[in-house]
Amino acid sequence: MKRPFVVLTSILLGVVFATPALAHEAGQWILRGGVGVVMPKDNNLTLPTISLPPLTIDATVQVDDGTSMTLTGTYMFTENWAFDILAAWPFKHDIDLDATIDDGTGPVSGRAPFGEVKHLPPTFSVQYHFSPDAKFQPFVGLGLNYTTFSGEKLNQDVVDAGITSFSLDDSFGVAAQVGADWLLSGQWLVNFDVRWINIESDLTATVDDGTGPVSGKLGTVKIDPWVFAVNVGYRF
Repeated sequence: MKRPFVVLTSILLGVVFATPALAHEAGQWILRGGVGVVMPKDNNLTLPTISLPPLTIDATVQVDDGTSMTLTGTYMFTENWAFDILAAWPFKHDIDLDATIDDGTGPVSGRAPFGEVKHLPPTFSVQYHFSPDAKFQPFVGLGLNYTTFSGEKLNQDVVDAGITSFSLDDSFGVAAQVGADWLLSGQWLVNFDVRWINIESDLTATVDDGTGPVSGKLGTVKIDPWVFAVNVGYRF
């Protein structure tokens, strides 16, 4: 996944402009496109202990990092205040289980793949830009995130064990943001952006032991990721 960052950095370093940078202005739109990395927190959900004598199984759900293309649109309704919308190509995450199995002779721990899922994280924020007349313009933002999940797929070993499907409910949560624009000149800029998003989703699984499928909630998956992005922007 390093290639998009290398290509983007090469493009930015190769851009040379002769005209001076202009400040953000009221009524101006800023479009930014780039690469984002979603990094969920650890230990997203501890599952209830499964007791199948002589086996005792304890497991924790782990959601891995995901990388995708991002797009933001920002409207400056004053020189300092703006409204920002974050969109993205779907992020794909692998889901693993950290499990400890005790058969009475002692616990054995390991990680096993559970499946994968995609998500879209549209986020709406109000931003405050501290230095609208400067070439380097830091800002902070606070808003609301809506996350929707799709494309749930199970690992074949999990299917063979009797879990036939799973789903994650959509999520609403707050989102905080810190970022900065570096004005190159004219209409172009480079943007660096860090967000923390509150994403919590109920995990439901369907199990079939041969007598018929049974669905139930396994718990709430607390993803709460950090999102890091680097972008190229254009103002108009």
